[in-house]
Amino acid sequence: MAGGPKLIEDGDEALLYVNEKKSWLVRIERGKKFHTHKGLIDLEELIGKQYGTEAKTTLGATLKVIPSDYLDHLERIMRRTQVIYPKDTALITMLANVRPGSRVVECGTGSGALTSYLATHVAPSGMVYTYEVRGEFQANARKNLEKLNLMKHVEMKLKDITNGIDETEVDAVVLDMATPWMAIEKVKEALRMGGRVVSFSPTINQVEKTVEGLNTAGFVNVKALELIMRTYKVKYNETRPDMVMVGHTGYIVSARRC
Repeated sequence: MAGGPKLIEDGDEALLYVNEKKSWLVRIERGKKFHTHKGLIDLEELIGKQYGTEAKTTLGATLKVIPSDYLDHLERIMRRTQVIYPKDTALITMLANVRPGSRVVECGTGSGALTSYLATHVAPSGMVYTYEVRGEFQANARKNLEKLNLMKHVEMKLKDITNGIDETEVDAVVLDMATPWMAIEKVKEALRMGGRVVSFSPTINQVEKTVEGLNTAGFVNVKALELIMRTYKVKYNETRPDMVMVGHTGYIVSARRC
């Protein structure tokens, strides 16, 4: 029935949720059992039940069965490189004005985490052209993007972006590289008039060189910023900031081609 409760089907990918620190992403299949330190669960027994139902392991632990989504997969991406934190990924995507239909150049691909987020935003008709200089990183990123079913929105290139960008009149360029200032002239050639460039760097020295390079190249609206995120422990009459927070992760520089 349309709009009715969603039932768990054979072949579904689902999240077995214990708490915010412990959960597992599994494929529900007949004849399959899933082993955890909290006991074993027979996945076949979940087929036909409603999502949101509670299931018990052989050791009596209670799990909730939740439909999986993109973020569940992103958290489990195979990592061979340091990935950009979600707080920065979201802001980078907004500052680059990435939207459905956008043509975006990215450098470098790394594990494909940022690539995947950009791809979800350019869909269904846009494209991400992602450049990487290391073949092993590119191969790993391809596997991750295939798992997320996003390769139809991504074109991968094994090439140093400082030697040139194949695309022209693109809407945005996103740089996650050690020396972004060395790519600025090539970025300017690839961007359409009014297009945006956003760069992510972990040190302030990189920011200084990147901002200087953008100003010299005639870019406008050049900005540098840092995003700090603080979470809270919420409990009635005891709410306070968490003792541990995500502080400095990197600096973001943005600008527009003029």
